[in-house]
Amino acid sequence: MTPQKTFTIALAGNPNSGKTTLFNRLTGARQHVGNYPGVTVETKEGLCRHNGVEFRVIDLPGAYSLTAYSPEELVARNFILDAKPDVVVDIVDASNLERNLYLTTQLIELNVPLVVALNMFDEAKGSGREIDIELLSKLVGVPLVPTVGHRGEGIGALLDAVQRVAEAGERPKVPVRLGRELEDHLHQLTELVEKHGLGDGVSPRWLAIKLLENDDAVRRSIESTEANAADLLREVDQVRTHLE
Repeated sequence: MTPQKTFTIALAGNPNSGKTTLFNRLTGARQHVGNYPGVTVETKEGLCRHNGVEFRVIDLPGAYSLTAYSPEELVARNFILDAKPDVVVDIVDASNLERNLYLTTQLIELNVPLVVALNMFDEAKGSGREIDIELLSKLVGVPLVPTVGHRGEGIGALLDAVQRVAEAGERPKVPVRLGRELEDHLHQLTELVEKHGLGDGVSPRWLAIKLLENDDAVRRSIESTEANAADLLREVDQVRTHLE
């Protein structure tokens, strides 16, 4: 039976979060390996079907952040920005939330359709941790699904959530707030980004954050495409100097 719909989902997550194990569970033998253009970072892609829907599943390189400190992080970020997958599934080690949720907050800042898989949920419970999934989901503003990748537990519920988010085009409901002083200046820079018409579908607030962080890749992109780049970046630098 031919599936009625096809969605592209990208699996993101920290190294050792069980991301690739989940990818293998989702795709089985229906996968292939290649390389991203221009870099030696490996890419894995596969297919799975659920509820009459076909999912094209991309296993992004493991990354601790989207700040692009490494080729793997830059590849993961660029795929999300350029390919615009229907849903990003953030694979989180449920036994190490403090570290893993940093990437989650960055994906929320990017304002992409997002589902969080609380993976290794058995290990979190085994160590005595109790996670209030409903409360945590409310706090971060995206669906959370407990999974145990190596046993295949929670896969159906995860795909249900992904399908729901993809079909509704849902975005994170709770923005990440960075404190009054930063927020005032981010609002100013976001308006500046919008005025210059930057981003090509990327969240203007995320671009403002990256400019404030002095992100090299974002600055280079703006310098190569924006006619008034020097004026824009000068204003950004003035705001950063004031904050410092």
